[in-house]
Amino acid sequence: MVSEHASPLAVLGGVDAGGQNVHVAALATALAARGHAVEVYTRRDDRRLPVRVPLAPGVDVVHVQAGPARKLPKDDLLPWMPAFAATLAQAWADPAHRPDLVHAHFWMSGVAALDAGRRTGVPVVQTFHALGAVKRRHQGDYDTSPGERVELEAALARDVDLVVATCTDEVAELRRGGPTAPLAVVPCGVDTAHFTPDGPSAARTSARRLVSVGRLVERKGVDTAVRALPVLEGTELLVVGGPPASALHRDPEAVRLRELAADLGVADRVRLVGQVEHADLPSVLRSADVVVATPWYEPFGIVPLEAMACGRPLVGSAVGGLLDTVDDGVTGSLVPPHDPAALAAAVQPLLDDPALRERWGAAARERAVARYGWDRVAAQTEAAYAGLLGSETAAGSAARSAPLSLDEPQEAR
Repeated sequence: MVSEHASPLAVLGGVDAGGQNVHVAALATALAARGHAVEVYTRRDDRRLPVRVPLAPGVDVVHVQAGPARKLPKDDLLPWMPAFAATLAQAWADPAHRPDLVHAHFWMSGVAALDAGRRTGVPVVQTFHALGAVKRRHQGDYDTSPGERVELEAALARDVDLVVATCTDEVAELRRGGPTAPLAVVPCGVDTAHFTPDGPSAARTSARRLVSVGRLVERKGVDTAVRALPVLEGTELLVVGGPPASALHRDPEAVRLRELAADLGVADRVRLVGQVEHADLPSVLRSADVVVATPWYEPFGIVPLEAMACGRPLVGSAVGGLLDTVDDGVTGSLVPPHDPAALAAAVQPLLDDPALRERWGAAARERAVARYGWDRVAAQTEAAYAGLLGSETAAGSAARSAPLSLDEPQEAR
């Protein structure tokens, strides 16, 4: 695997550390548990890092020298991808170390992996995690991606051997961009043993609680939840994410949200707690009556799965991966983005009806376990690899969890 900016060893919560880091770490570990040997190549961002670090049995993280050995914004990394590709090609030129395939995560990883793969004959699988065309559409002048991104993504989607998309909305976006390589859909996953309905619950300071979890960036739409609060009497909003609590006063989005809450007269009901350790996140989610996820756009969205696995109903924006993960009216509700009134209208019945919350929460947990456990996601990924490599034995072993091929008829979904 290649994950140029999102190391599976990274501490979560930073601007460039989130769902992709979790995905790569969990998928690599789950594939290794199925008997595969996995190497994850990521950029060295600290000169003290060893070249090779064990992540889990069967998984090593390999640090590649590509650019200065310090943290850089991911949007500044494109000039260093040729050096990254050269290191990959050198490693894979040795037949003893040539992998069966490379799975690139994010578009810049694909640039490096495709270059190295074509030099060494290694098949290339691409997962984008986010698409530049979508980001540009929603962020406009705030998009800091390199100008070449959309064109390079279109070329990657066409030239790799297989594209593994994480949701059906992404497939539609890819096909709008022009011809593509073969496509399969394999969702992101969730650790259903870590995120469970049973266990301690974080203390509450209000009779009713909404919880929002994610990076503190404007596109996550936390302001929509803040704007919904004035009509949700007796309800607090707990906002988890961003820097540690001690640094929230310097975070632009945290400052903006606090000022908005003050303007709306709900400052006493909006609690920003900053970064929460991964080990503590289940207890925070369990403390919610309803989890809210209201981004403008969302390539997939890991938090909805974590909430579902904890047995909590979710009200979220009808965008991206949430269109697949949330069963509207069964495990949660979907509302238009940027619509505080719609959010409040969807949340209110759940706050008023404990039995409804319980029923939807139980259905959410069942759906998370049945569809999104990492063992199932790994089996679907393995089946996609097997289809690419033409391995009938491996394909047969994973057939029961085969990914959705976009060449199948609609009813196969």
